[in-house]
Amino acid sequence: MRPLQRITHIAILTALSLILFVLEGFLPLPLPVPGAKLGLAAVATLVALYRLPYIRDAGTVLALRILLASFFGGGPAAMLYSLAGGAASFLSMALLKKYTGLSVIGISAAGGFLHNISQLLVAAAVMETTALLSYAPVLGVIGILTGVCIGTAARFVLQKVPG
Repeated sequence: MRPLQRITHIAILTALSLILFVLEGFLPLPLPVPGAKLGLAAVATLVALYRLPYIRDAGTVLALRILLASFFGGGPAAMLYSLAGGAASFLSMALLKKYTGLSVIGISAAGGFLHNISQLLVAAAVMETTALLSYAPVLGVIGILTGVCIGTAARFVLQKVPG
């Protein structure tokens, strides 16, 4: 892939992830924990991880989405939580993709789990309370389930969009 094509793909996937992030804000999800989301923007990150030539390109898509979404309406607190969850999730997904034979669905499930647990750990540290850790089992399961959904969507996109 030539440099201009790479930059264009990064830009398109970043825009797609922002669109998915905004659309998700309109979905009423009856999840048992305040602030829990499906994580639709992760579809673009997974597609980037599998389609772009360098892992750092997918990391760029994720970082740009977090920064732009925070700038357009999340604020510094949302950015802190998003960066923590996004970094842990992305690192785990990149390592699992490189070193295991897990499918995109399994990799996404692991990413969803670590995303939620990382955000919970940051929230507990910021609020200086371990009481929040009581949400860990529920958030862990939600992360795995939403990760499976996101991984399934990413698999569908990867099958339909030529590499």
